[in-house]
This record gives sequence, C-alpha cells and structure tokens, in this order.
Amino acid sequence: MKNDKIYQMRFDKVYGCLVQKAERKGRTKEEVDEIIRWLTGYSQQALEHLLEQSSAYGDFFQNAPAPNDKRHLIKGSVCGIRVEDIEEPLMREIRYLDKLIDELAKGKPIDSILRK
Repeated sequence: MKNDKIYQMRFDKVYGCLVQKAERKGRTKEEVDEIIRWLTGYSQQALEHLLEQSSAYGDFFQNAPAPNDKRHLIKGSVCGIRVEDIEEPLMREIRYLDKLIDELAKGKPIDSILRK
C-alpha cells in the first residue's frame, strides 16, 4: 500500500507540525485541539494521552471514537487533490484534518471551519 508510510508516522510528530503551522499564522494550539476533537470525537484528555503514547497516525484516525457526521461537508484541495474525491477512507480522514488546519492557518473563523 503506497500510503503505509503516512499511516505509520507518529501522531505526536504530525500534531507538532500542525500546531506549528497554525501558530506561524497567529492561531493557537487550543484551536488545533478543538478542530481535532470536532473531527474525531476524542476528548482533550484522550488526545493528550495519545500524544504521550506516540501512536501511529493511521491508528489515530482508525480508532477515533466518534468521527463527526458533518465531515463530509469538508471540500476543497489539499496538495492539489480535492479531499471529496479521495477514495481511500483512511487517507480521506487524514486529508480532512489537513484541510481544516489549512483553513485555520488562512484565518478562517473557527465556527466556519467546524461547519457550524
């Protein structure tokens, strides 16, 4: 499977990159956490526990307790690929998060990002 390398990356390393991207644009770690909680259904405590465990990025999404029903409303391109066109379910979940963090970094209001 060509995406195995992405799925095996450590979640804590990817998370650090997501937070850095947001903070470089004046956004906060708390906003990143809010997006992750909205998308996956993890509680803040569970998220912090997973960061300490160094779990795999693919496992983080596969074990998400309550993927948000509104995530299908996330549309647009990430790395030149439209997220709504990604056929592989796990990769689509990963790209949903990428897209939401891109929106955060571009200054979009959090309520709009969370499809409220």
